[in-house]
Amino acid sequence: MTDDDARTTPPDGAETDFRGRMSYADYLHLEKILDAQETLSASPDELLFIIQHQTSELWMKLAIHEISSAMEAIRRDDLQPAFKMLTRVARIFEQLNSAWDVLRTMTPSEYTRFRGDLGQSSGFQSWQYRAIEFLAGNRNAAMLKPHDHRPEILTRLQSILARPSLYDEAIALLARNGFNIGGDAKRTDWRATRQPDDAVKAAWQAIYQAPETHWALYELAEKLVDFEDYFRRWRFNHVTTVERIIGLKRGTGGTAGVSYLRRMLEVELFPELWTVRTEL
Repeated sequence: MTDDDARTTPPDGAETDFRGRMSYADYLHLEKILDAQETLSASPDELLFIIQHQTSELWMKLAIHEISSAMEAIRRDDLQPAFKMLTRVARIFEQLNSAWDVLRTMTPSEYTRFRGDLGQSSGFQSWQYRAIEFLAGNRNAAMLKPHDHRPEILTRLQSILARPSLYDEAIALLARNGFNIGGDAKRTDWRATRQPDDAVKAAWQAIYQAPETHWALYELAEKLVDFEDYFRRWRFNHVTTVERIIGLKRGTGGTAGVSYLRRMLEVELFPELWTVRTEL
Protein backbone atom coordinates (compact mmCIF):
# COMPACT_ATOMS: atom_id res chain seq x y z
CA MET A 1 0.00 0.00 0.00
CA THR A 2 1.34 3.43 -0.92
CA ASP A 3 1.32 6.48 1.38
CA ASP A 4 -1.51 7.92 -0.72
CA ASP A 5 -3.57 4.75 -0.21
CA ALA A 6 -3.03 4.90 3.57
CA ARG A 7 -4.24 8.49 3.64
CA THR A 8 -7.43 7.71 1.73
CA THR A 9 -8.33 4.36 3.30
CA PRO A 10 -10.67 4.52 6.34
CA PRO A 11 -9.46 2.93 9.60
CA ASP A 12 -10.17 -0.79 9.89
CA GLY A 13 -13.83 -1.43 10.64
CA ALA A 14 -14.88 2.24 10.37
CA GLU A 15 -18.38 2.76 8.95
CA THR A 16 -18.40 5.08 5.96
CA ASP A 17 -21.75 4.56 4.25
CA PHE A 18 -24.58 6.32 6.12
CA ARG A 19 -27.30 6.29 3.49
CA GLY A 20 -30.46 5.45 5.45
CA ARG A 21 -28.49 5.05 8.69
CA MET A 22 -27.89 7.27 11.71
CA SER A 23 -24.59 9.16 11.72
CA TYR A 24 -22.83 11.19 14.42
CA ALA A 25 -24.34 14.44 13.13
CA ASP A 26 -27.80 12.86 12.96
CA TYR A 27 -27.67 11.61 16.54
CA LEU A 28 -26.54 15.00 17.92
CA HIS A 29 -28.78 17.08 15.60
CA LEU A 30 -25.72 19.14 14.77
CA GLU A 31 -27.52 20.99 12.02
CA LYS A 32 -29.75 22.60 14.67
CA ILE A 33 -26.88 23.39 17.04
CA LEU A 34 -24.42 24.73 14.46
CA ASP A 35 -27.06 26.79 12.65
CA ALA A 36 -28.19 28.48 15.89
CA GLN A 37 -25.51 31.20 15.89
CA GLU A 38 -27.00 34.25 14.18
CA THR A 39 -24.84 37.32 14.58
CA LEU A 40 -26.46 40.75 14.38
CA SER A 41 -23.34 42.81 13.73
CA ALA A 42 -20.26 42.77 11.52
CA SER A 43 -18.02 42.23 14.56
CA PRO A 44 -16.01 38.97 14.38
CA ASP A 45 -16.13 38.78 18.21
CA GLU A 46 -19.91 38.47 18.41
CA LEU A 47 -19.68 34.77 17.52
CA LEU A 48 -17.55 34.18 20.62
CA PHE A 49 -20.14 35.96 22.76
CA ILE A 50 -23.01 33.87 21.35
CA ILE A 51 -21.23 30.52 21.61
CA GLN A 52 -20.06 31.28 25.16
CA HIS A 53 -23.63 31.82 26.31
CA GLN A 54 -25.19 29.03 24.28
CA THR A 55 -22.74 26.43 25.59
CA SER A 56 -23.27 27.74 29.13
CA GLU A 57 -27.00 27.17 28.71
CA LEU A 58 -26.35 23.59 27.57
CA TRP A 59 -24.22 22.92 30.65
CA MET A 60 -26.92 24.49 32.83
CA LYS A 61 -29.51 22.19 31.24
CA LEU A 62 -27.42 19.23 32.38
CA ALA A 63 -26.95 20.76 35.85
CA ILE A 64 -30.73 21.10 36.24
CA HIS A 65 -31.17 17.46 35.24
CA GLU A 66 -28.51 16.27 37.71
CA ILE A 67 -29.73 18.42 40.62
CA SER A 68 -33.32 17.27 40.08
CA SER A 69 -32.20 13.64 39.95
CA ALA A 70 -30.10 14.07 43.10
CA MET A 71 -33.10 15.53 44.91
CA GLU A 72 -35.22 12.52 43.97
CA ALA A 73 -32.49 10.15 45.17
CA ILE A 74 -32.16 11.94 48.52
CA ARG A 75 -35.93 11.88 48.93
CA ARG A 76 -35.90 8.09 48.70
CA ASP A 77 -32.79 7.77 50.93
CA ASP A 78 -30.71 6.50 48.03
CA LEU A 79 -27.61 8.53 48.73
CA GLN A 80 -24.87 6.88 46.67
CA PRO A 81 -26.40 7.92 43.31
CA ALA A 82 -27.04 11.39 44.75
CA PHE A 83 -23.34 11.73 45.59
CA LYS A 84 -22.40 10.90 42.00
CA MET A 85 -24.92 13.40 40.62
CA LEU A 86 -23.79 16.21 42.92
CA THR A 87 -20.16 15.52 42.04
CA ARG A 88 -21.14 15.89 38.40
CA VAL A 89 -22.85 19.21 39.14
CA ALA A 90 -19.66 20.52 40.75
CA ARG A 91 -17.66 19.44 37.68
CA ILE A 92 -20.21 21.18 35.43
CA PHE A 93 -19.61 24.44 37.26
CA GLU A 94 -15.87 23.85 37.00
CA GLN A 95 -16.40 23.66 33.24
CA LEU A 96 -18.52 26.83 33.30
CA ASN A 97 -15.76 28.56 35.24
CA SER A 98 -13.20 27.67 32.57
CA ALA A 99 -15.45 29.21 29.90
CA TRP A 100 -14.95 32.68 31.40
CA ASP A 101 -11.26 32.41 30.46
CA VAL A 102 -12.25 32.24 26.81
CA LEU A 103 -14.67 35.18 27.05
CA ARG A 104 -12.02 37.29 28.79
CA THR A 105 -9.97 37.24 25.60
CA MET A 106 -12.49 39.80 24.29
CA THR A 107 -11.47 43.38 25.03
CA PRO A 108 -13.77 46.31 25.93
CA SER A 109 -13.18 47.80 22.48
CA GLU A 110 -14.27 44.58 20.78
CA TYR A 111 -17.41 44.20 22.90
CA THR A 112 -18.43 47.81 22.28
CA ARG A 113 -18.69 47.09 18.56
CA PHE A 114 -21.73 44.86 18.99
CA ARG A 115 -23.07 45.57 22.50
CA GLY A 116 -25.76 47.86 21.12
CA ASP A 117 -27.12 45.02 19.00
CA LEU A 118 -27.99 43.03 22.13
CA GLY A 119 -30.90 45.36 22.94
CA GLN A 120 -32.26 44.57 26.40
CA SER A 121 -31.15 40.92 26.35
CA SER A 122 -29.01 39.91 29.33
CA GLY A 123 -27.78 36.83 31.15
CA PHE A 124 -29.86 38.10 34.06
CA GLN A 125 -32.86 36.80 32.08
CA SER A 126 -31.56 33.21 31.86
CA TRP A 127 -34.43 31.08 33.14
CA GLN A 128 -32.14 28.06 33.50
CA TYR A 129 -29.82 29.97 35.80
CA ARG A 130 -32.87 30.99 37.82
CA ALA A 131 -34.01 27.37 37.91
CA ILE A 132 -30.64 26.30 39.33
CA GLU A 133 -30.87 28.93 42.07
CA PHE A 134 -34.45 27.94 42.88
CA LEU A 135 -33.57 24.24 42.93
CA ALA A 136 -30.59 24.80 45.21
CA GLY A 137 -32.60 26.89 47.68
CA ASN A 138 -32.09 30.58 46.81
CA ARG A 139 -35.74 31.45 46.33
CA ASN A 140 -36.91 34.93 45.43
CA ALA A 141 -40.32 34.97 43.74
CA ALA A 142 -39.64 38.49 42.43
CA MET A 143 -37.19 36.90 39.98
CA LEU A 144 -40.13 35.34 38.15
CA LYS A 145 -41.04 38.72 36.67
CA PRO A 146 -38.56 38.65 33.73
CA HIS A 147 -40.30 35.48 32.53
CA ASP A 148 -43.90 36.73 32.55
CA HIS A 149 -43.85 36.90 28.74
CA ARG A 150 -43.12 33.16 28.51
CA PRO A 151 -46.03 31.30 30.20
CA GLU A 152 -44.46 27.86 29.69
CA ILE A 153 -41.19 28.98 31.35
CA LEU A 154 -43.05 30.75 34.13
CA THR A 155 -44.98 27.54 34.85
CA ARG A 156 -41.76 25.52 35.07
CA LEU A 157 -40.17 27.95 37.51
CA GLN A 158 -43.31 28.17 39.64
CA SER A 159 -43.38 24.38 39.76
CA ILE A 160 -39.86 24.36 41.19
CA LEU A 161 -40.84 26.93 43.82
CA ALA A 162 -43.84 24.85 44.83
CA ARG A 163 -41.62 21.95 45.94
CA PRO A 164 -38.78 21.55 48.45
CA SER A 165 -35.32 22.61 47.29
CA LEU A 166 -32.16 20.51 47.25
CA TYR A 167 -31.21 21.88 50.65
CA ASP A 168 -34.74 21.31 51.98
CA GLU A 169 -34.41 17.67 50.95
CA ALA A 170 -31.06 17.42 52.75
CA ILE A 171 -32.58 18.90 55.92
CA ALA A 172 -35.55 16.53 55.70
CA LEU A 173 -33.03 13.69 55.46
CA LEU A 174 -31.49 14.90 58.73
CA ALA A 175 -34.91 14.66 60.37
CA ARG A 176 -35.43 11.12 59.04
CA ASN A 177 -32.14 10.22 60.68
CA GLY A 178 -33.30 11.45 64.08
CA PHE A 179 -31.87 14.99 64.12
CA ASN A 180 -33.77 18.01 65.40
CA ILE A 181 -34.26 20.44 62.50
CA GLY A 182 -36.13 23.13 64.44
CA GLY A 183 -38.53 25.32 62.49
CA ASP A 184 -37.80 23.51 59.23
CA ALA A 185 -39.92 20.61 60.49
CA LYS A 186 -43.02 22.82 60.16
CA ARG A 187 -42.25 24.47 56.83
CA THR A 188 -44.94 24.11 54.16
CA ASP A 189 -44.52 27.29 52.09
CA TRP A 190 -41.58 26.33 49.90
CA ARG A 191 -41.76 29.58 47.94
CA ALA A 192 -40.76 31.62 50.98
CA THR A 193 -37.11 32.43 51.59
CA ARG A 194 -35.78 30.00 54.16
CA GLN A 195 -34.01 31.46 57.20
CA PRO A 196 -30.95 29.82 58.81
CA ASP A 197 -31.81 27.78 61.90
CA ASP A 198 -29.54 27.04 64.88
CA ALA A 199 -31.05 23.56 65.22
CA VAL A 200 -29.99 22.68 61.68
CA LYS A 201 -26.51 24.04 62.36
CA ALA A 202 -26.33 21.92 65.51
CA ALA A 203 -27.31 18.84 63.49
CA TRP A 204 -24.56 19.44 60.95
CA GLN A 205 -22.14 20.12 63.82
CA ALA A 206 -22.92 16.74 65.39
CA ILE A 207 -22.31 15.08 62.02
CA TYR A 208 -18.98 16.83 61.47
CA GLN A 209 -17.84 16.04 64.99
CA ALA A 210 -18.45 12.31 64.47
CA PRO A 211 -18.15 11.62 60.72
CA GLU A 212 -17.42 7.93 61.29
CA THR A 213 -20.87 7.61 62.93
CA HIS A 214 -22.75 9.59 60.27
CA TRP A 215 -20.62 8.93 57.21
CA ALA A 216 -23.35 9.17 54.57
CA LEU A 217 -24.68 12.47 55.94
CA TYR A 218 -21.11 13.74 56.31
CA GLU A 219 -20.42 12.91 52.67
CA LEU A 220 -23.66 14.57 51.58
CA ALA A 221 -22.66 17.73 53.45
CA GLU A 222 -19.32 17.84 51.64
CA LYS A 223 -20.94 17.22 48.25
CA LEU A 224 -23.23 20.21 48.87
CA VAL A 225 -20.28 22.37 49.92
CA ASP A 226 -18.37 21.30 46.78
CA PHE A 227 -21.33 22.36 44.65
CA GLU A 228 -21.62 25.75 46.32
CA ASP A 229 -17.86 26.25 46.26
CA TYR A 230 -17.77 25.95 42.47
CA PHE A 231 -21.01 27.95 42.15
CA ARG A 232 -19.44 30.81 44.13
CA ARG A 233 -16.34 30.70 41.95
CA TRP A 234 -18.58 30.91 38.88
CA ARG A 235 -20.26 34.00 40.31
CA PHE A 236 -16.91 35.59 41.19
CA ASN A 237 -15.51 34.92 37.72
CA HIS A 238 -18.68 36.40 36.26
CA VAL A 239 -18.13 39.63 38.21
CA THR A 240 -14.47 39.81 37.23
CA THR A 241 -15.20 39.18 33.56
CA VAL A 242 -17.97 41.77 33.41
CA GLU A 243 -15.84 44.41 35.16
CA ARG A 244 -12.92 43.66 32.87
CA ILE A 245 -15.05 44.14 29.75
CA ILE A 246 -17.58 46.88 30.61
CA GLY A 247 -16.25 48.40 33.83
CA LEU A 248 -19.04 49.84 35.99
CA LYS A 249 -21.56 50.43 33.18
CA ARG A 250 -25.13 49.26 33.69
CA GLY A 251 -25.97 45.85 32.27
CA THR A 252 -27.85 45.52 28.99
CA GLY A 253 -30.83 44.14 30.92
CA GLY A 254 -31.00 47.23 33.14
CA THR A 255 -29.27 45.86 36.25
CA ALA A 256 -26.54 47.85 37.99
CA GLY A 257 -24.00 45.56 36.37
CA VAL A 258 -20.94 44.84 38.52
CA SER A 259 -22.44 46.24 41.74
CA TYR A 260 -25.47 43.94 41.35
CA LEU A 261 -23.25 40.92 40.67
CA ARG A 262 -21.12 41.73 43.72
CA ARG A 263 -24.20 41.65 45.93
CA MET A 264 -24.97 38.19 44.60
CA LEU A 265 -21.61 37.00 45.92
CA GLU A 266 -23.01 37.37 49.44
CA VAL A 267 -25.84 34.89 48.85
CA GLU A 268 -25.35 31.53 50.58
CA LEU A 269 -27.19 28.48 49.28
CA PHE A 270 -26.48 26.22 52.27
CA PRO A 271 -25.79 28.68 55.11
CA GLU A 272 -25.50 26.31 58.07
CA LEU A 273 -22.91 24.23 56.22
CA TRP A 274 -20.68 27.30 56.14
CA THR A 275 -21.35 28.74 59.60
CA VAL A 276 -20.89 25.36 61.30
CA ARG A 277 -17.20 25.46 60.37
CA THR A 278 -16.64 28.22 62.92
CA GLU A 279 -18.08 25.98 65.64
CA LEU A 280 -15.85 22.96 65.01
